[in-house]
Amino acid sequence: QVQLVESGGGLVQPGGSLRLSCTASGSIFSRSVMGWYRQAPGKQRDFVAAISSGGITNYAASVKGRFTISRDNAKNTLYLQMNSLDFEDTAVYYCNLYMSLNNYWGQGTQVTVSS
Repeated sequence: QVQLVESGGGLVQPGGSLRLSCTASGSIFSRSVMGWYRQAPGKQRDFVAAISSGGITNYAASVKGRFTISRDNAKNTLYLQMNSLDFEDTAVYYCNLYMSLNNYWGQGTQVTVSS
């Protein structure tokens, strides 16, 4: 069973930066597609960014150029560097691991952008 633990969320002012981390248990991390999703209050969970096992990245249009997804397979850790944060980035951010038709989710970490 895979467990994902996110960290790094918090309160930040508009224009600020945060880096989220997600650490995975088990041995499949390096072979998995990893992603970040977010869910704002009253809204559905939306795709933010993803990275393949080979390092190919994909971003939602709303975060492209501001967010950077990366992974460290030696540490079983996924990152999301978030710059130029805006009020609309406020949400719970979830880490996702996808492999062999299975999806695993973390518990989420809150990011609040407020002045």
